[in-house]
Amino acid sequence: MQLTVCEPTSMSAALVMDPPLGDACRTEDSMQDVKMESAAHEDSACEREEGTCQPNMHTTPDSLPRPVSLPVSFGAPDLWTAQRDGQVRLRMGESGVAAEPPATVNQVFASAVERFGSCTAFGWKDGEAWKVMNYREYYQQCRTAAKGFLKLGLERCHGVGILGFNSPEWFMADIGAILAGGFAVGIYTTNSPEACQYVAENCQANVLVVENNKQLQKILQVHDQLPHLKAIIQYKDALKDKLPNLYTWEEFMQLGREEPDTQLDEILASQKPNQCCTLIYTSGTTGHPKGVMLSHDNLTWTALSTGRTVCLTDADQSQEIVVSYLPLSHVAAQMVDIWITMRVGGATYFAQPDALKGSLANTLREVRPTAFMGVPRVWEKMQEKMKAIGAKSSTVRRRVASWAKDVGLQTNMMKMESNGALPRKPLNYRLAKRLVFQKVRKALGLDRCTRCYTGAAPITRDTLEFFLSLDIPVYELYGMSESTGPHTISLSDAFRLTSCGKVIGGCQTKICNPDAEGNGEICFWGRHVFMGYLNMPDKTEEALDKDGWLHSGDLGKHDEQDFLFITGRIKELIITAGGENIPPVPIEDAVKEAIPLISNAMLIGDKRKFLSMLLTVKCHIDGETGAPEDELTPEAVEICRKMGSNVTRVSDIAGGRDRLVTAAIQEGINRVNEQATSNAQRIQKWIVLEKDFSITGGELGPTMKLKRPVVMKMYKEQIENFYKEVATPSTPDNPLPSK
Repeated sequence: MQLTVCEPTSMSAALVMDPPLGDACRTEDSMQDVKMESAAHEDSACEREEGTCQPNMHTTPDSLPRPVSLPVSFGAPDLWTAQRDGQVRLRMGESGVAAEPPATVNQVFASAVERFGSCTAFGWKDGEAWKVMNYREYYQQCRTAAKGFLKLGLERCHGVGILGFNSPEWFMADIGAILAGGFAVGIYTTNSPEACQYVAENCQANVLVVENNKQLQKILQVHDQLPHLKAIIQYKDALKDKLPNLYTWEEFMQLGREEPDTQLDEILASQKPNQCCTLIYTSGTTGHPKGVMLSHDNLTWTALSTGRTVCLTDADQSQEIVVSYLPLSHVAAQMVDIWITMRVGGATYFAQPDALKGSLANTLREVRPTAFMGVPRVWEKMQEKMKAIGAKSSTVRRRVASWAKDVGLQTNMMKMESNGALPRKPLNYRLAKRLVFQKVRKALGLDRCTRCYTGAAPITRDTLEFFLSLDIPVYELYGMSESTGPHTISLSDAFRLTSCGKVIGGCQTKICNPDAEGNGEICFWGRHVFMGYLNMPDKTEEALDKDGWLHSGDLGKHDEQDFLFITGRIKELIITAGGENIPPVPIEDAVKEAIPLISNAMLIGDKRKFLSMLLTVKCHIDGETGAPEDELTPEAVEICRKMGSNVTRVSDIAGGRDRLVTAAIQEGINRVNEQATSNAQRIQKWIVLEKDFSITGGELGPTMKLKRPVVMKMYKEQIENFYKEVATPSTPDNPLPSK
């Protein structure tokens, strides 16, 4: 099939596109012009105070000049598109970072080479030794990959699917596809063959890049259903069978080396910042995945604004270092590992494929990153491991650690409340730092890390306070694929526990239709807002309102200092039979905090007479498959001992088999219920399941986010048992005590 090359029309002069202000929604003060203050990293993050990064302008939206072209009529072809070769009008601002000139991926990459050409771009493990590649070599390799794709027949605006764990080849395939005028399309390694087929066909992939034979076999099962597919490239391990149009990475790169530069240079010259270059596919838990179309400007501008907001340093001053291990098919990993890092000339080091099964700790100690992004489950696993080690320490060590944690939490809470302005740290804090905090950071590989982040799913206050007590503030960030990743970020001088921080420079937030407590749907505006969903204009219109605001589907509110707090998700809201709206996450987090034995909790009750809950307990995870095992973790065993029980396995507990553990869990549920604001928000029934939730089991997504519709189907029988017609707490036979 031939596709006409998507030659863009010439763009008009940059239009100032300030967001329209809707009467029904409250717009927050969030337009910022961020001035970057750079500070060189010292050898240890523990040996210096964190600098602050203050915006030099904070203008209320009401005071901004309004262009005469607004409001934009809904469906205007220059604001969003669902067509693969479409263009959008960029949401430019008049000043600050929102007014920065748009740039293509190639322009930003070439600029990085000019500034940081000899700096390390990334490193990877070859046996026991680390190998590195600098920016100049990196760019040339990406150009070679681009020419290789063109040689294999990649057409303009067609996909290059990448199915494999993070590696230099993943980066080169991604950027090579973009330079060649195609779409870079990450595919989750946990996808079934059918799920891979859907994504590859939806993006009309001409080429698929797979990691190894395991991933190759998925594609071979469905390749006859992929009419656009022209070639497959395997970038790790030797080919087990030589098949037509199947190439090793070296064979593929040799094709590129033999190609002249002429065609590639012509394509690069024709690319515009407002055209699509990357597709991020949503998880598809409630239907087919949607292809989120991100433009060159979405990627390059969001990376610029985020880097300035968090005050990253350029490599000619002090190089930022990150570890790549989260799935690159997810926008957060791409933004951190590829685009933000490129903007400042940082270095990305690749973890091992079994990173989430245990080897990440070793990589962190070897690389010693300056910034680290972990999904909540990663931080929780670190917490569990540290608690298990602490439990085996001597009495003296445990007492010293307990004292230091009390000091750390108190000091950091004071620092948080004063927005990072503690003129002098207390003497006991400095002593605790030397005796405990520095050693903990070194053991974790975070001794140079000044920015620890969490995102992609909710994290409990207990975990945040645990790390804060160890002098490791974990900053929450918030966003979505449709906002090219980050929208709000917590900073060292703008940080509140359980808050997602404040909006990044050049973007705006509004809370739509807030209730009496200020809770409403969170909406986004900025140059990070996506182009649209590929081939889905109806879904695009659902996400973008008539004025162009992106509706997140999340419920949230701002406090008096403009910190954003997520309070729930509209689609996850439980609406009981009595009509009460209940966000499940706060109740689930409260249960996990009250009962440390619990690993995962899911609240049930939509259209039901009362609330119930599915629980899992902490257990060992198979290092090879990632599947949960029957054996309890040492921490869980210790918790059960304190309950008076000698159980060692999940099967000893599940279904209420152990009387003592069951009684202790019920006591924890009772404590949570005591804090409920109404009878409708109390948990009436619960069950401990036979196994923990996992990615391999299907209950969790690639970033460990709970897939509620999947869990509802998998445990339908257990859920229905909660609501069989027997005397329940909502009947006259068994009335609830009044609050």
